[in-house]
Amino acid sequence: METIIVIGLLFILALLRVPIAISLAVSSIVGLYLVDFSLDTVIQRMFTGVNSTTLMAIPGFVFAGLIMAQGGISKYLIEAIRSWVGHTRGGLSVVTVLTCMIFAAISGSSPATAAAIGAIMIPMMVKAGYDKKYSMGLVASAGTLGILIPPSIPLILYGSVSEQSTGKLFSAGILPGLVLGLALIIYAVIVAHRKGYGGLPKVPLKDRWRPTIKSIWGLIMPVIILGGIYTGIVTPTEAAFLAVLYALIISVFVYRELSLFQFRSILTESINTTAMIFLIIAAALVLGTFLTTEQVPQDFAQWVSDSGFNKWTFLLIVSLLFFVLGMFLEPTAIILITLPILLPIIGALEIDVIHFAIIMVVNMELGMITPPVGLNLFVVSGISGEKVEEVIRGVVPFFAIFIIVLVIVIIFPQLSLYLT
Repeated sequence: METIIVIGLLFILALLRVPIAISLAVSSIVGLYLVDFSLDTVIQRMFTGVNSTTLMAIPGFVFAGLIMAQGGISKYLIEAIRSWVGHTRGGLSVVTVLTCMIFAAISGSSPATAAAIGAIMIPMMVKAGYDKKYSMGLVASAGTLGILIPPSIPLILYGSVSEQSTGKLFSAGILPGLVLGLALIIYAVIVAHRKGYGGLPKVPLKDRWRPTIKSIWGLIMPVIILGGIYTGIVTPTEAAFLAVLYALIISVFVYRELSLFQFRSILTESINTTAMIFLIIAAALVLGTFLTTEQVPQDFAQWVSDSGFNKWTFLLIVSLLFFVLGMFLEPTAIILITLPILLPIIGALEIDVIHFAIIMVVNMELGMITPPVGLNLFVVSGISGEKVEEVIRGVVPFFAIFIIVLVIVIIFPQLSLYLT
């Protein structure tokens, strides 16, 4: 009965647009009060839960992504890729996806990727004759690669909750991220040929090297960060702040496009974003305490076992659950709410925990572009000046791409596990 009250209160507060962190905390504290749990330890558990070295990577990657977006790094990456493929049929679509993939390999955030690339590419695509709804849909969809291609903030959280190696989780996201990126490129080229979307004037070969050389600092950034992690030179947390230092040096001393005023704005936005994420983490830990006290994970695992579900049925049900949750919650909240409940079942059904992480994140990507609360929808709406409804119409055709890739990831575990 207490569990039903907590879940009901959580959804009522969420529907009333109470911030998700507050909704989680209030509903969980009410539940703990009803089961006579000592509330004196709630604050202690919240602080203990966020006091994690692994989680410190989150503010680092958020900060680095914002610096890249305003310090010229993303702009010069776009110019370089555009000079090589911008003249082809659908070339600007390809530029958008490729740049999102590179930016994703540094920022770890979908909204940051969509904002940084969309602010430049949406006006450019519209000017070149692309339909604006399609342009917005492509940016919103390609921007989701920010949470699949490593480094990924959701994968950092997943590793923290499941006690899995962040490095292995990052490795698992590489091939699925490339497959999704390739699928988006293929679809974009098909649409361009069908609708007659052209490209920009062809840049002479001799003129392509200047923007390429200028963008080299951004191109080698993922190599430095991910290379440092996989070779063991730095931990993911150290790599996050290495990314911040590198982005600052390049933006201030090489490109010279980051002013003191911009830095203050970036710092403020970084603090706000990090505070939001960590407040959600702390509140979700209170919910986790309630669920553990009520033995909800164990009861749910027993129900699945008694129902005779095999792993394929379970993965289908879980994917539908994630789709529904993705309509109302952001990835951070979904992972922290559901993963403690699902972990015992994953083990019982002999599903690889790292493979499940990628299944979960691909579902989270779909949630990022699913109304009414898909974050990328609001980001693209904000930078394009269009209503959210227009962005939604633009992303609808891309749902099929995500579902196809999700099915591929589920059916072929080695796609996720090969590099781990």
